[in-house]
Amino acid sequence: MTNHIDLGSVLRTTLSANLYSNLVTRPTGRAVRTQIETLLRDARSSERALTVIDFTHVSMIDFSCADEIIAKLLLAYVHPTLESYFVFRGMNDGHWDAIETVLERHGLALVVERGDGVELVGVLADGERRAWDCVKRRGRAVPADVAGDLGELESDMGAALDGLWRRRLIMRHGDAYMPVGELA
Repeated sequence: MTNHIDLGSVLRTTLSANLYSNLVTRPTGRAVRTQIETLLRDARSSERALTVIDFTHVSMIDFSCADEIIAKLLLAYVHPTLESYFVFRGMNDGHWDAIETVLERHGLALVVERGDGVELVGVLADGERRAWDCVKRRGRAVPADVAGDLGELESDMGAALDGLWRRRLIMRHGDAYMPVGELA
């Protein structure tokens, strides 16, 4: 199941302001995140869900809103039994300073959709980034595939892949892993 949440619409609905497109102040971020969580709860119909968070209609985001929306969503939805995955779309250069600062501060990473596909940004170990790149390139891989492609130990790549899955940056189906967002 894929959900699409337009942050610009959520912001306008939350603040009842038709022309407002800036995510600034912690209370604004908290209100928007609360609305997103309500939408996610209402839409949930299975144990696995992919949500596209769309920044296309947001002019700017400050650090406090990035912290309230992005960091708190990512931290809250890493759950052992309910698999919630996020892809962030429509982010522009004006969004990056605040978002990168928040990712670094919390040790987080996220999947971003760009015109040429998805990429992983944020805090990652070198082995995790290489494993993710390999899974993305293959489309679907088991630890032995990744280890063989990268010339690494299967146990190391299995640990890297499992870590990426626990952080909800890749999906797992049986023994295989798939990139989040390729079908968003």
